[in-house]
Amino acid sequence: MTASPATLHDAVTRARLSFEDEGIASPEADAVELAAFALGTDAADVRRRMVMRAPTDAGFLDTYAGLVEERLGRVPLQHLTGRAYFRRLTLAVGPGVFVPRPETEVTAGLALEAALAAGAAPLVVDLCTGSGAIALAVKDELPAATVHAVELSDLAHGWAVANRDRLGLDVEVLLGDATTAFPELEGVVDVVVSNPPYIPDGARPLDPEVRDHDPEVALYGRSADGLGVPLAVAARAAVLLRDGGVLVMEHADTQGETLPAHLRTTGDWVEVLDHRDLTGRPRATVAVRAPR
Repeated sequence: MTASPATLHDAVTRARLSFEDEGIASPEADAVELAAFALGTDAADVRRRMVMRAPTDAGFLDTYAGLVEERLGRVPLQHLTGRAYFRRLTLAVGPGVFVPRPETEVTAGLALEAALAAGAAPLVVDLCTGSGAIALAVKDELPAATVHAVELSDLAHGWAVANRDRLGLDVEVLLGDATTAFPELEGVVDVVVSNPPYIPDGARPLDPEVRDHDPEVALYGRSADGLGVPLAVAARAAVLLRDGGVLVMEHADTQGETLPAHLRTTGDWVEVLDHRDLTGRPRATVAVRAPR
């Protein structure tokens, strides 16, 4: 962005083209979102102004150019704006917390389906909550649910608590280990949902935004197949759930067969089914707690 475009349309278009050249996955959406952040408005308003060829001022152009340069350096979009959109929520995110992904909205949706099927006032636990995205979405969309969440990282826990308080959602968010959490709830939980770390040890995420900015504790599954942490969390879920309770667990798109296969061997689960995300990739396993 060496020249000064005269209109918002020109500025955003130039940013989009730069993002395309750098192989950024969502160049247009990122260019628009950064403009919305710089202007203190939303993406719909930016697109409206672009159609109208609205003029810009030097202050906006300087701010926007700085944001674009940082994004070209592969700083995550959400770290630049401080916000991530998740289902109906806008979450605060930044360094030290895993940025929630669109595919995890499917995981949250499966948890909501299971909670709705459990009765009028289901008890839901989110293990490895990160920013609080899933737990807060469940409470937001199903206010009658009692929702508890736990996070191991103190930094991520701080983000989750801040999101809870800002959104005004009544969710217990504990700092602790998901594999030992909530001893007082053993055997009575209706739904356990989890998006645990699941990248195999030794693997390196391709996207710089993930590799260089997401915290390692939220990424790596601590085994060669990446299932060390997920299976430990699933074992805790088996203790927490009542008979007939439901586990919803997100996984890597390469684990759509291996995670369900492992769960079936434990004897703790029946009706183990895997589900695909909106891109058609394997994304989340749903399993029912077998009778004890």
